[in-house]
Amino acid sequence: MGRKIVVTSGKGGVGKTTVVANLGIALALMGVSVVMVDGDIGLNNLDVALSCESRIIYDIGDVVLHKCRLKQALVRDSNLENLFLLPSAKFVSQDSISVQAFSSIVNEFAREFEYVLIDCPAGIEQGFHRAVMPAQEALVVTTPHISAVRDADKVLGLLTTYSISNVGIIVNRVRGDLVVKDSAMGADEIAKLLRCPLKGAIPEDDKLGFAGTFAETGSEICYTAYKMLAECIMGKSDRVYDCTKPYQSIFYRFRHKRS
Repeated sequence: MGRKIVVTSGKGGVGKTTVVANLGIALALMGVSVVMVDGDIGLNNLDVALSCESRIIYDIGDVVLHKCRLKQALVRDSNLENLFLLPSAKFVSQDSISVQAFSSIVNEFAREFEYVLIDCPAGIEQGFHRAVMPAQEALVVTTPHISAVRDADKVLGLLTTYSISNVGIIVNRVRGDLVVKDSAMGADEIAKLLRCPLKGAIPEDDKLGFAGTFAETGSEICYTAYKMLAECIMGKSDRVYDCTKPYQSIFYRFRHKRS
């Protein structure tokens, strides 16, 4: 059976969907089979992040309503033959896709894929319960902003009521320059505050806001960060990307001191 991992957050706008897309690519580049399930019913954005929205024919709503088979709704990545997406439904209500139906789809995927990544909607409402219910593991995405950290803490508390065996933190949009100047919390500090293992730290990259993935932007920094995250998820390493490293050089400190 494959690993069923839900990627969630307490607060919207922390880049959770971007994390799912990039983590999926990073895992696939390491040779494992990955399927990403967009659990944000009615507000699908994972297909946009992966730049495959124009290739969608069927979605999860069509599968649940028996308009197509599960495999027919899958969208294969243009560049990676071992990476797939099950798009969210645009034109069905939240109530149309039950927890049982969603769990059945995730469990079927787990029999065929090594990793099932579930993109959970932000917040703690009905969509959260549906996305978390079939998962065995969880990754909580936050940013260094205090409101995001506080909401992540609430989600971590909620996850203890589910059958989740492994929970980790991903700190997204880390400004290494601000951490060096003690103007922002670092990823390690946030993980300690939340009392949860740190699985990855992703540096701020304005390019990802436009293209969505490091594969399209060609960002070496984000590629390295997500590769390290994927290695951590796979148990190959416990290293986390150091977002402050580019700002620790003597040249940078000298220039910053003069400015």
